[in-house]
Amino acid sequence: FSAALISQIENRMVSPSLGTLVKIANAFDTSVSALIGGKEERAFSIVRKEDRTTVSRVGLKEGGRAAYTYEALGAGKAGRKMEPFLVRLKPLLDRNVARNSHEGEEFLFVLSGKVEVFLGRYSDVLSEGDCIYYNSTIPHHVHSTEEKEALILAVIYQGK
Repeated sequence: FSAALISQIENRMVSPSLGTLVKIANAFDTSVSALIGGKEERAFSIVRKEDRTTVSRVGLKEGGRAAYTYEALGAGKAGRKMEPFLVRLKPLLDRNVARNSHEGEEFLFVLSGKVEVFLGRYSDVLSEGDCIYYNSTIPHHVHSTEEKEALILAVIYQGK
């Protein structure tokens, strides 16, 4: 990530993607949940629905519109290797979206809706109940294929 991107994040001009958050967390030797307000102090984690923090991913290309929102589901678990998220994917406005890549692996499970996954040169549409598991160093992008929001469970393994 660049100094310009960090400046835009700090000045709330853009919200970082999950991939960018993973890279920043790795650079600071911390977890994504710790960056968005989680406390790491227990051997287990229970995150109640009403206690989850929702973060909107807003990019410049979306014109200030959230491309997706995510909720950290592993906040409070010390020393975790995986970062679980509940992700709400908005319908895509611009099909020419940059793909992310970062260290580790990702597992995505479609809870509702349909999503299109781009993984390197490969793409596929996943429906409710479908899942994909991949090496996240491969440039990737996921979006809702319908005019409505899609809901996925995303688990990122940071490889540390």
